Amino acid sequence: MIQFTKEQRFIVTGASSGIGEAVALRLNELGASVIAIARNEERLLGMKTKSKHPENIYIEIKDLAENIEQLPSYVKELKDKYGKFQGLANCAGVGRILPLKSIDFTEMQKLFNINYFSPVFMTKGFTDKRNNNGKGSSVVCIASSGGVHCDPGMTEYAGSKGALIATMQAIARELAPSYIRVNCVSPSLISTNMADEISRSFAEGKYPMGIGKPQYVANTVVFLLSKQAEWITAQNYIIDCGAI
Repeated sequence: MIQFTKEQRFIVTGASSGIGEAVALRLNELGASVIAIARNEERLLGMKTKSKHPENIYIEIKDLAENIEQLPSYVKELKDKYGKFQGLANCAGVGRILPLKSIDFTEMQKLFNINYFSPVFMTKGFTDKRNNNGKGSSVVCIASSGGVHCDPGMTEYAGSKGALIATMQAIARELAPSYIRVNCVSPSLISTNMADEISRSFAEGKYPMGIGKPQYVANTVVFLLSKQAEWITAQNYIIDCGAI
C-alpha cells in the first residue's frame, strides 16, 4: 500500500481543478504535504477544504505561463520556503480543437507555453539537486493520448503533448544515473472543465466504459510518484479505456 509522510513534499501544478486537483487530494490523503499551484485562489481554497489533511496543503497562486524562463528560480524559492521536494506533478494544461486553416501563431504559442514550456522549465527547476531529495525523487507530467494518436483538429494540442512526451523521455534518460525518475501519463477524454461539449460529442462512442474521471488518472500519477514505481522511468502510460 502506498503511504507518504508529511515530510515528503510534492509540487502539483494545475491543482485547482480536474486532474491536478485529484492528484493533490490523493497525495494529501496518503499523508504527503502538497504545494498546490494554480492561478485561481478561490478554487485552490475550495480544493483545500475537500482535503483529508488541510494542514498539509500549501497554496501558491502562480500563472506558470508568465516568465517561463524564471520557473527554475521559482522552484528554488519554493524549496527555500518549504524544504526539498520528493516529487513534481505537472498537471496544468489547456486543450483546444481547431482546424489547421484556423490556427494562429500567437494563440498556438500560448498553448505551448502552458502545455509544453512551463512543465519543461518546472522540471528543470525540480531536478536541480539543490531542490529535491535525490535518489527516489520523481516527476510525472500529464500529457495526452492525443500526443500519440491524433485526431483531426488537434494540430496545436497534439503537437504540444507529443513534444512533452518526447522531451520527458529524453530528460528521464539523462537523469536515470541520478535515480531521479521522469514519466508521463496520457489520458484520453476525462470529465473535467476542459472537456467541453465539442470534445464530448467528438468522442461519442469511443469509450465503452464511459468518459474517464480525474481520480482514474490521479491513481496512476501517485503510483509513479511513489517508491512502488522505483524502477519505472522514461515511460508514457496511456489511460484511455482501450479507445486507441
